[in-house]
Amino acid sequence: MIVFRILFVALLLLSLTGCGGSDTEVKTTTTTTTTMGQELIDLDESYKRGIISESEYKNAKEKIMKRYGN
Repeated sequence: MIVFRILFVALLLLSLTGCGGSDTEVKTTTTTTTTMGQELIDLDESYKRGIISESEYKNAKEKIMKRYGN
């Protein structure tokens, strides 16, 4: 009888290990408080200081413009 109880508890615990899994996709939302103008100013400053290349500057500028609908 004790063997059956142990077996039952073991099976129960094994069946619960799959619950919750990692199949759930976590979505995050980011809210920014900067304006398009401020982002472009910061981007330009990074380019002028040599922090980013010209191609990185152009790609980032394009993304900023698209994000704000321009």
